[in-house]
Amino acid sequence: SRRRGRMEAGLGTSADRPRAMATSLGKEEAHEGFGRTGPGSGIADVLSKATSGQQQQYEHDNEVSEFSVRPPVFNTEFHVDERGMDAPASSTSGRGEPTSTSSSFTTGGGRLGLVSKWRPKERLKTTAVALVVCLNIGVDPPDIVKPSPCARLECWIDPFSMQSQKALEAIGKSLQAQYERWQPRAKYKVSLDPTLEDVRKLCVSYRRNAKNERVLFHYNGHGVPKPTVNGEIWVFNKSYTQYIPLSVYDLQAWLGKPSIYVFDCCNAGMLMNAFQNFAMQRYQESEGIPITSMNQAPGGQTPSQSALLQQAMNDMILLGACGVKEILPQNAALPADLFTSCLTTPIKVALRWFCDRSLLKHEGLNLDMIDRVPGKQTDRKTLLGELNWIFTAITDTIAWNILPRPLFQKLFRQDLLVASLFRNFLLAERIMRAFGCMPLSYPTLPPTHQHPMWHAWDLAAETCLAQLPGLLSGDPSIEYVPSAFFTEQLTAFEVWLEHGSRHKPPPEQLPIVLQVLLSQSHRLRALVLLGRFLDMGTWAVELALSVGIFPYVLKLLQTTANELRQILVFIWTKILALDQSCKNDLTKDTSFLYFIKFLESSDASSPPESKAGAAFILSVICHDHPKGQKVCASAQLMDVCLSALHSSPSNLVSGSSTLLAQWL
Repeated sequence: SRRRGRMEAGLGTSADRPRAMATSLGKEEAHEGFGRTGPGSGIADVLSKATSGQQQQYEHDNEVSEFSVRPPVFNTEFHVDERGMDAPASSTSGRGEPTSTSSSFTTGGGRLGLVSKWRPKERLKTTAVALVVCLNIGVDPPDIVKPSPCARLECWIDPFSMQSQKALEAIGKSLQAQYERWQPRAKYKVSLDPTLEDVRKLCVSYRRNAKNERVLFHYNGHGVPKPTVNGEIWVFNKSYTQYIPLSVYDLQAWLGKPSIYVFDCCNAGMLMNAFQNFAMQRYQESEGIPITSMNQAPGGQTPSQSALLQQAMNDMILLGACGVKEILPQNAALPADLFTSCLTTPIKVALRWFCDRSLLKHEGLNLDMIDRVPGKQTDRKTLLGELNWIFTAITDTIAWNILPRPLFQKLFRQDLLVASLFRNFLLAERIMRAFGCMPLSYPTLPPTHQHPMWHAWDLAAETCLAQLPGLLSGDPSIEYVPSAFFTEQLTAFEVWLEHGSRHKPPPEQLPIVLQVLLSQSHRLRALVLLGRFLDMGTWAVELALSVGIFPYVLKLLQTTANELRQILVFIWTKILALDQSCKNDLTKDTSFLYFIKFLESSDASSPPESKAGAAFILSVICHDHPKGQKVCASAQLMDVCLSALHSSPSNLVSGSSTLLAQWL
């Protein structure tokens, strides 16, 4: 009785009973009671608190007798959250402040219900990558004076270390390999020192083959003159005796939409301005709008121009190495293609830059060691893999905290290659600004080079690299000690849970919690903390879904770890209470069986409250959903429910067993 009296998530009126299994109504004592449950507490106790408490209030308000308890009426349209009123669940904008929205979906039975805006409207993938490299090795462009010594490395290859044609081919092959690290399934074509006709044929064929998918166009213009004020890049004639201008107006026509352009050349800002002007002109012509020029820097347009530009540039993304009239860094300690290196080999660039600025260089750390960091980027248990993992978490966190929610979804959750490039673009901005260049993008991002999370990266890099001399010494007794970064970030998230609320800024560590779910050693703690966060209200569930938590918790249903079962059931009750369309994802494969097996299990450590949560989830899967009903029936769900009813205490009007019985 004392435990139930402290919580507020159980049974209520007929309108809110369907949400009882997955919603706290926000009373202070309920939040505090759950908030004190830390990673050291039993998960069963967490779930018991989160699912059993409203029974006492229900009895008081409705004067329930032992003969009047009936299964709740399932309502798919509205959700009672901590605002204390029937309303569609909130969505968020900016850094997560709730705004009232409503939208709907049609369930299997045709009834309208609630669906949140966390799902990307459309999934795109980059299926074709055109790499245009204009180096003309041995001949410097006429409008750029290079110092001596100067930056020479292209794709980490010295073009003067071998015969020029071999060097050009090696650079092209290396550039393709660097992009394949981020999107191995795309179709690649490298065009080395091409003519205008070569570029046209490449672009036209790629657009034809890609159909409605995205095409990436990468341009390295380090061996040709700077782009012109008229929006022209340079290629070659067949005999390499002349530079031939190529207008980005033609490039737009050849590549079409959706597309992404990477311009690694001097004066890239001028090129991007012309690109946007051409896109605006093309859009105005197609819509019959009077043509107006836009001779201002990106972001400096009037509101009407900005709206037109957004329409004109729809499904086109630009990344430029520097601003208007800026020259790429010529420092001999840097690669000549610093922007491309940041985009495609971010860990190597970040560590080399850090080494030059770190006190560790006085303790034996050098660039040669940086090039020999042990491990694989895909193995998180190695030094290189963990650094890559931390870098991904930090850049994701920076983006999620500074970008409006729709823009974050578009750039970081829609296309894997685009997400990787924009994470790495944040690094390019940080490093290249230190050398007098300001990388540009469209859509325009706010400045991120001084975000506090970069200090967390510096600390993690220093902690990891401090072990590098010992690891490379050849002593087999020296092993890599994992970074404490994720443990510390989970602790910071836990502190926020103690003091945060929907009226305060959201926890900046939420994207990091998503990354931590990839680690078995941190997974249980991360899930418990995530459950505590979701229990704060529907706004918290929507926030977690918008950051991208859904595919992770869906995949975790494939795990057989017993210690995760109760907290996963709890998290899924929260998700389905907010957005019942997720039942479609559970029935696409055999994920729904996870909850049937949990309900069927005779494990004494699984309290009735948790099994009631599984029953709630299965009721959502079956409600107005013929496919869900069919697959659950074929999995003998009816027999499982009858067995659970027979094994539960009878004639109870209070307690968790009654809650389980009602959902069964």
